[in-house]
Amino acid sequence: MEELARLAGITVRTLRFYRERKLIPPPRREGRIAWYDDHHLARLRTISALLERGHTLNGIAELAEAFDNGRDVADLLGLGAPTEETPVSLTPEDLADLFGPDATPENLAASMDLGYLGTDGEQIVHISRSLLDASSALVQEGIPLSAVLAAGKRVRDHADALAEIFSDVILTHAPEADPTRMRPLAQRVVEAELSLALDRRMRQDT
Repeated sequence: MEELARLAGITVRTLRFYRERKLIPPPRREGRIAWYDDHHLARLRTISALLERGHTLNGIAELAEAFDNGRDVADLLGLGAPTEETPVSLTPEDLADLFGPDATPENLAASMDLGYLGTDGEQIVHISRSLLDASSALVQEGIPLSAVLAAGKRVRDHADALAEIFSDVILTHAPEADPTRMRPLAQRVVEAELSLALDRRMRQDT
């Protein structure tokens, strides 16, 4: 326990407190010996990062309970409703391969704040294959993952506003329309407008 606390940068007393609050899963026991592993260390580092970002212990405990009890991660991340996005299960090694040194507890906490990432037992789940691939490609181009996530948060705000615009238009003028038919039409408008906006911005920057 002392070694785990040292690696996590916390006191043994804090570690015991986290264990009592069930913020970390119980250790594997062999007789009177308790064995902790890398998954416990990763959880402790994530807890520290979440606390630094303003999360409460109660909120973290609820998240930990959901993970450890195997509740549906898709529901936890707001994917209970139908979606065209494909969640992706990852291991810590996968994240390291995709993001290299940017796969830090701080960036993990930021991704959880955005609702991009959750965990299911020992697996990490990303809510969208498209977002994961795009984020990884941007990092490989030299953009820090922290900057990608910050941009993602700004895009999320604008995307919510765009979704509201199209929802209002459809509900006002075509309330009986099939949503599965209207959705791709709205997406095509947004994609075309974004493409034109990027064209304009590139001309300004050259």
